Amino acid sequence: MAWIDKLVGRSPIGPMQKHMHAAVDCARQVVPLVEAMVAGDDAAISARRAEIDGLEHIADDLKNEIRSTMPRRLLMAMERRDMLEILDCQDSIADVTQDIAELADQRRMHLPEPLAEPVLALARRVVAACEQGQRVIDELDELVETGFGDREVARVSEMISELGRIESDTDELQDQAARALFSLEDELGVATVFWHQIILWIADLADYAERVGNRLRLLIAN
Repeated sequence: MAWIDKLVGRSPIGPMQKHMHAAVDCARQVVPLVEAMVAGDDAAISARRAEIDGLEHIADDLKNEIRSTMPRRLLMAMERRDMLEILDCQDSIADVTQDIAELADQRRMHLPEPLAEPVLALARRVVAACEQGQRVIDELDELVETGFGDREVARVSEMISELGRIESDTDELQDQAARALFSLEDELGVATVFWHQIILWIADLADYAERVGNRLRLLIAN
């Protein structure tokens, strides 16, 4: 059995699921970060950044471990390349969350009152998308154990479709937040550019979560 273990290596599914949980833990911090920006609380913004930095480092360590230990040939329904593409999408959730926190902390960004409701609504729906992506990845082991059986495939496909619906909601909320921002452009001046970047990055988190689901949908289809 020892030589088989060396040939096949350990299954990457458990570590992939653990990494997704770490990435989504990062994304969950976006809501309290935005709330700190609404309150104009620099100490709370810095604390959220520190928390996100720590969570992103955990995700990075897991990513590097997965990349270094994943066997070149997997005796399972998924190719190594497919798994690494999913891993990259998951990792982008953590990376972009860190980008948001860094910009908010470095510029001491206090969210104008008219933007509070639309940006918070966007952040909350984005977190819902990331959590749905996590639920999808949590089904990976069940998919493999059932040999991509019809019942499990149908269940996961519906979960991915729900992820797509949530991501569509975030597109609408992003548009509303951007419109609210640009209505303040004369008042905010150059700061408009930085707030627009924050809004785009928050929305990107849902896009990366949807990409995780879409990549898995392609695997199921094949």
